[in-house]
Amino acid sequence: SERADAHLPRPVEIESYGNGGFRFVGLDGLSHRGSLLALPSGMWAWEATSLADLTPAMLARVAAEAAAIDMLLVGTGHDLRPLPAALRAWFGEVGLRADPMATGAAVRTWNILLGERRRVAAALLAVD
Repeated sequence: SERADAHLPRPVEIESYGNGGFRFVGLDGLSHRGSLLALPSGMWAWEATSLADLTPAMLARVAAEAAAIDMLLVGTGHDLRPLPAALRAWFGEVGLRADPMATGAAVRTWNILLGERRRVAAALLAVD
């Protein structure tokens, strides 16, 4: 769905990523085009397209679920990019430990930690 409120109401493993989106495991080929928030409440469409878009406002849904998250994976695109200092400070203020990594590494880590039933979330920038 292209709607900004597109939502899959449970967290699921990601089968593949690329071509500007993500494909989910076990959902008959269901996929999402664009960036993605993978949260305890489910999988959410996300308007972010670059690291510059990562602002507290763009991450409000993540902050709202911070109490249920022990680790936030931040998929920064094709390559690992450091999070801006102001954003790192904000994550600390809302009680989140954010680990930036390339989107591919974040997807793989999400799948492993989700499979271990860990309290994980991921903010994933789509890659081509």
